[in-house]
Amino acid sequence: MKLFWYLFYNILIVPPFFLLMKMAGLFNSKVRRGIAGRKRLFEDLLLTAAPLDKDKKLIWFHSSSLGEFEQAKPILEKLKKEFNVNIIITFFSPSGYENSRKYPYADIVSYIPFDSARQAKKFINLVRPDLSILMRYDIWPNHIWEMKKAGIPSFLVDATMKKGSPRKLPFIKNFHKILFKDLTRILTVSVLDEKGFKEFGCTDNQVVAVGDTRFDRVYERSRLARGMNLIKDELLSGKKIFVAGSTWEQDEEVILPAFSKLAKYDKDVILIIAPHEPTLLHLEKIENEYAGELSTIRFSSMNNYLDERVIIVDSIGILLTLYTYADVAFVGGSFKQNIHNALEAAVYGIPVLFGPKIDNSQETQELLKRGGGILIKNKRDAFKQLRTLFSKDRTRKEKGDISYKYVQENLGATEKIIKEISVYI
Repeated sequence: MKLFWYLFYNILIVPPFFLLMKMAGLFNSKVRRGIAGRKRLFEDLLLTAAPLDKDKKLIWFHSSSLGEFEQAKPILEKLKKEFNVNIIITFFSPSGYENSRKYPYADIVSYIPFDSARQAKKFINLVRPDLSILMRYDIWPNHIWEMKKAGIPSFLVDATMKKGSPRKLPFIKNFHKILFKDLTRILTVSVLDEKGFKEFGCTDNQVVAVGDTRFDRVYERSRLARGMNLIKDELLSGKKIFVAGSTWEQDEEVILPAFSKLAKYDKDVILIIAPHEPTLLHLEKIENEYAGELSTIRFSSMNNYLDERVIIVDSIGILLTLYTYADVAFVGGSFKQNIHNALEAAVYGIPVLFGPKIDNSQETQELLKRGGGILIKNKRDAFKQLRTLFSKDRTRKEKGDISYKYVQENLGATEKIIKEISVYI
């Protein structure tokens, strides 16, 4: 049966995928960058691998993109500190590769080759990792099969298997049954996900629930963020802070009118809004359209702050630190398509608001179930919830405590994963 799926994948899936990528590259700059970045992939690998100490074991981490790599960092950094190993990290997406090229804990940073049988074999034979760690869901069949042939242990970490996953469809499920058998270990984020993988024939010895490293990652980053002091204390003294993070226009169309109405009732409340894409056009739209009559200032001009009601963040990479100032937070993407990382706000022990599109996030659903998270459906609902949270200190604190407790209860996945991995190092 494995031979059938090998031929099926390499004859009917891989060639059309390559063609689709080339066509997409004509219109999409991100795809085009990914194709261009792979042109000298093997030549670059030869050069960067040459100076490595061959007496050290080589651990390969693969992530689809930057978000998944954030989940890998706690494991990677602990391995690098506690074991005498070399680290190679690969990405499928240009965003992950381009933003991680100078990551200090990696010895080699590369794209993963496109998943043809020839390129996968060439990559595995060239790199020869002693162990591979694949993050979350980005598993490429030919690379897995080549590692199996070479006797290289392979781990799927922070693995999830949603109840309605397309992988469970009859024809596709049979393919994944064959593929999952060639993974050495599957470490899931929850017991439900562990049960999901067992539906594919994975054994008790192969799959185990260990938790989600995102909790460890946001907790560690929050500890560092608390001491950064991005905003002078006196500027926000006596203010009630609402931080809206990673927002898209669909989020802003709900949040800003609700906040504008709230600001009429509460003179001490201010909004710090961090757009997911702070382009000049987007910033101007917030200032001129969404903010209405509210006074605004851009974060880069905070030295000139004069009690403006809306602070618009015109840079990226500081959102986690901005949540340290929040009394209440809203997490964006939840009115567009998929919510962003709600844990980045919850770790500070504050109520977390979000829109209805949270199916992609188990942790957001759990926050909602426990009461630390609050789902808002429209402008009216958003105002009602904000009015309650900012006028009732006890309610705000109770919900914030729930958020913090949820994060604390789920720390420790990194240690469990390291224990599983260390057997093979």
